[in-house]
Amino acid sequence: MSNGTGPKPAIVVSSCLLGVRCNHRGSASPSSKALRLADTFRVLPVCPETVGGLPTPRAAAERREGRVVADDGTDVTDAYARGAAATVELARASGAREAVLKARSPSCGCHQIYAAGRLVDGEGVTAEALRAAGVRVRSEEDL
Repeated sequence: MSNGTGPKPAIVVSSCLLGVRCNHRGSASPSSKALRLADTFRVLPVCPETVGGLPTPRAAAERREGRVVADDGTDVTDAYARGAAATVELARASGAREAVLKARSPSCGCHQIYAAGRLVDGEGVTAEALRAAGVRVRSEEDL
């Protein structure tokens, strides 16, 4: 929390929650609560999937047996891993200790994700990487 005399702490936020049209459908998932984070934090928007090199729009994907596979059968694990690594580096470089990520995403989901065609308890690739790096991860539904 900034006391008005120093810089606001950094927080990583899924770009789609801030209105950026970057999800797999080519649209956004704006969250008024996520937008209000800018009142308290220096918001660092990121879409790990696009940072990892995937286009917008793109086929929906899910985690399967340690991989990430798109609905069209394409293995996109490497792109997800690149995006997760870049997001962890952004958090480290900025000093961000928290992240608010899109719920249920195979990249950003932090409570549940889609796997093998159903919603299961688990984390997306980026949420898992951030948590392993010591970053507190929440979804927009936790705000």
